[in-house]
Amino acid sequence: MSKRFHTGKGPSQRQLRVAELVRRALADVFAQGIPADPDLPQMSITVSEVQLSSDLKRATVYVLPLGGARAAEIIDVLNREQSIIRKSLNRSVYLKFSPRLVFVLDTAFDRMDEMRRLLDLDDVKRDLARQSTPHEAGVG
Repeated sequence: MSKRFHTGKGPSQRQLRVAELVRRALADVFAQGIPADPDLPQMSITVSEVQLSSDLKRATVYVLPLGGARAAEIIDVLNREQSIIRKSLNRSVYLKFSPRLVFVLDTAFDRMDEMRRLLDLDDVKRDLARQSTPHEAGVG
């Protein structure tokens, strides 16, 4: 039986599957509350994405607290308590190696809002409308 190895630049199917498994498990951990820190059980934290290293030993976890309140403080607490969160993760997901968790604030929603704001500018709308009309130069 031949094995196929992932040689592309993006994540492999295995990385994507394990990352989604870890994302769901972390969402459950946060929904149940983390007993180590008194501030975290009261916060609603969304786990939007998990990216795993190619060896599956490091997971970058993109999170967003509800409403974005105290985001920097919450990221600091999550990174400080990552070993306890990791133990909770290990109770629900079996992996050969438990990935080291690195929590990062997810700014994708902010970037989306900024993109929408830019697309609503009159100058941008005019430029986009001008680009979508066919050029009639050279037709004849």
